[in-house]
Amino acid sequence: MGATGSAAAGSAEPTGLAGAGRRLGEIRVHPLKGAAGRRVDRVTLDAFGPRHDRRWMAVDPSGVFLSQRATPALARVGAAVDDDGALTLTAPGLPPLPVPPGGAGPGTGPRTVRIWDDDVAAEDCGHEAAAWLREALGEPARLVHLPEEGDRLVPAGYGRPGDRVAFADAFPLLVLARASLDDLNTRLPAPIPMDRFRPNLVIDGAAPYEEDRWRRIRVGDVELDVVKPCARCLVTTTDQRTGERGKEPLRTLAGYRRMDGKVWFAWNAIHRRRGELRVGDPVEVLETGPPPSFD
Repeated sequence: MGATGSAAAGSAEPTGLAGAGRRLGEIRVHPLKGAAGRRVDRVTLDAFGPRHDRRWMAVDPSGVFLSQRATPALARVGAAVDDDGALTLTAPGLPPLPVPPGGAGPGTGPRTVRIWDDDVAAEDCGHEAAAWLREALGEPARLVHLPEEGDRLVPAGYGRPGDRVAFADAFPLLVLARASLDDLNTRLPAPIPMDRFRPNLVIDGAAPYEEDRWRRIRVGDVELDVVKPCARCLVTTTDQRTGERGKEPLRTLAGYRRMDGKVWFAWNAIHRRRGELRVGDPVEVLETGPPPSFD
């Protein structure tokens, strides 16, 4: 995966640079993996990352996860969670679907699902949710939820023992400096919005691609290990309003952010304590390291 490594491999940032105007500019959560995200003003970090982020997932009849990579119609599905943990799904032309937390009914119950190389114990949300998803996506699907006792771990070699993740691809958080997208947009034929990259935390006040050097940061009073750049896929080429797909930004990113046969943009992170993050929180860089060797 290139010259990344853990936060411990970096060095402390020079005195006077830490927290120099950097702020948490946006918080985004994605309750249903692959579906539309939501901007929020604050979020609680629990054992898995942002509360309710990627806690639900659509799977095919065999239990393998669905994503926008092969099912771009997921982009048009909205997902919101209320204070009691109940999910509501929306999609064009369909009535909203309420999904109670830990619901009981036909088809509900425990099942094992597959996300990448992980077999994960999940809760099936039942036949009604499955029928609704089939209409929304145009293919057979079932809705599953990760219970609080879920034990899916982050990839070996990047976290500490016991670091967990929900149904995100691999890590609890994705961090991106807004200036990095601003710079990318100057290179594109037409600018694209932040939602193409599906970050959780958007940092204002940093230089373009400054996050390539971050190894440990503090957002508010929560420290994060910045552990690995994010390899980008077809999802970034998918219009999050329509599900239509093009060639950008992957074509442009391949010209200057390529490494090991992939293109990279934004960074995965692991929080080191539970707590609440708020838009406007100061961001302090505690440790840095050499940037990856992109072509």
